[in-house]
Amino acid sequence: MRKKELLKRSSAVAKTLIIFFIFTIIAFLSIAFQPVDDPKDYIKRYETKINNFRVQQLALLQYIKKNNLQTAIDLEEIKEQIDLTRNSMKGVDFFLRYLDPLAYKKINGPLPVEWETEVFEKYEKPYKRIGAGLTLAALYLEEPVVEKDSLARLIQSAISATESYQADSTTRPLQAYTHFFLCNRLYLLNLAAIYTTGFECPHTDRVIPELRHMMAEVKDIYLAYAGSFPSTPLPNEYLELYERALLFARDQPNDNSMFDHFTFIKDYINPLFSLNQTYIRRYEVVSASFVDYSLNNEATSIFKKDLYYGQNTKGIFLRVHDDKALVEIDRIGKMLFYDPILSANNSRSCFSCHNSFEYFTDTATATAFQFNHQDFLPRNTPSLINVEYNHLVMLDGKHINLQNQVKEVVSNHMEMGSDRAALLKKILSCADYEKTFKNLLTYTPQEKEVTFDHVASAITFYYSKFSYGYAPFDEAMDQNKPMPPAVTRGFNLFMSKAQCATCHFVPQFNGVKPPFVGSEFEVLGTPADKNFTALSADVGRFGVNPAPEMLHAFRTGSIRNIAHTKPYMHNGVFTSLEEVIDFYNAGGGAGKGLKVENQTLSSDSLHLSAAEKKDLLVFIHALDEKIPFEAPPAKLPTSRTKSLNNRKVGGDY
Repeated sequence: MRKKELLKRSSAVAKTLIIFFIFTIIAFLSIAFQPVDDPKDYIKRYETKINNFRVQQLALLQYIKKNNLQTAIDLEEIKEQIDLTRNSMKGVDFFLRYLDPLAYKKINGPLPVEWETEVFEKYEKPYKRIGAGLTLAALYLEEPVVEKDSLARLIQSAISATESYQADSTTRPLQAYTHFFLCNRLYLLNLAAIYTTGFECPHTDRVIPELRHMMAEVKDIYLAYAGSFPSTPLPNEYLELYERALLFARDQPNDNSMFDHFTFIKDYINPLFSLNQTYIRRYEVVSASFVDYSLNNEATSIFKKDLYYGQNTKGIFLRVHDDKALVEIDRIGKMLFYDPILSANNSRSCFSCHNSFEYFTDTATATAFQFNHQDFLPRNTPSLINVEYNHLVMLDGKHINLQNQVKEVVSNHMEMGSDRAALLKKILSCADYEKTFKNLLTYTPQEKEVTFDHVASAITFYYSKFSYGYAPFDEAMDQNKPMPPAVTRGFNLFMSKAQCATCHFVPQFNGVKPPFVGSEFEVLGTPADKNFTALSADVGRFGVNPAPEMLHAFRTGSIRNIAHTKPYMHNGVFTSLEEVIDFYNAGGGAGKGLKVENQTLSSDSLHLSAAEKKDLLVFIHALDEKIPFEAPPAKLPTSRTKSLNNRKVGGDY
């Protein structure tokens, strides 16, 4: 019996060992045959493309030096060489814009000088960025006098900047798969926002040919990536859709005003973006680049309001996630918004200028009353809806956050005229305010007492909730809801012939372009009156950043809901959208005969027909968002100071 038992045990052990051995072999084989990433070929492809671009630039530079630049034929030959070099640039644009955006400004800068305050630098003074490269070179050829040395310098700057892309510090990210999906995200955003608009292409007849060439080159990059990074692939679902997008672009007319921007974005680019976002989450892509600072990996569409973060609407309550606490912050913020206790005379509230029945602006007058109730403020009241999608606040970009804007308004002698310390005492004299803010101190342990930051943050949190509405145009893009033909025609005009999209970028249609890290300012030549007798005297951004390029510059606002926020421009000079469109169609102030030496808007007429203007208006109305507005509070909190208890909800003026 004992012998049989031993034999059984031996047999069981043998079976166990065999099973263990089999599983070990299977595990070994699965590891042995698992795809192994090897970026050598991919990096070599990158290096070849960069080198080809550099060689093409050097050839262009030599061509310029040998050319006399005396005749129209000379200039046309240079233009052709620039076009060839631009094609080479487009072959590697996928990498250039992401890996070193500052160097890119020297390669294909849209302006000779740009002043920037990017989101991660906005606590510092604006930075002066000098532009150079191919776009500026092509535009320079159109000047009355073209000097060889000046033209050559623009190209030499681009050649020097290209060396940055051959440095180890720039190429190191190429060794890991993560950079690819981040480069691709920016590429897709630019396909939606700038590549088809002419924003960075000096001649409209080259916009679509360059687009096709670039898309074909990116397909080559996709294939190179697939061969080198098989463990984190770009799935066939994406590649097949991209191939259809490429075929769509090839079938479109060369004229970008005839290009179907609407279908291109809706059926191809936005779905491709959604897929790429899925892969970013699936492969746990983490960015170490400031390019991605504002972008949200969780966003599922270019047209979702959480695509990027422009402002911290919670302020000091940033880390509050408790639903009950957030409800209280919203409630108390609403009370304060309508409470004239914020003003020195207890007669003026936020509602006085930002009327919630008028999309949080004032449509009754060009500019609102000053605190003295006699004079008028120098600037039109901007809507508070969607203001959080700007990195700089106010028309001149004076403030870096919403809370600072609240602080200045309440203490500005022209607006509310309050002393903030005295104002805080008035607010806390109301039992409801005092109790609520003291309870909320639990969520702001960095502050031992209630401060005005709590007050300002409650106000910004309240009004920002009205910025999360969607328009019929968004629903068409995301849910494929049908749009009237006039909407699609209007959008296609917006993106091309009307040149609106070169300043009002998809998707917020404001001055924040991909990768959404800064706010743009434009000089339009806005007149002082409708008769264009003089340029508006308001210096705009120059008052904050006294650089000559910023004289009369203003932050580009959003087109969303603009049908409800008249009057228009920083001084409210135009009372209808028709007047605004006519102004742009004429070439801004310079086009209307005003002297605006630094105007960034083209002074040439757009030559829009009456039918085209009408289609533009129809599209603009398709950006009217569905916003669940609320009624004002029925009453205001009672104060221990009896003289304060005569306050009216919303104030007196």
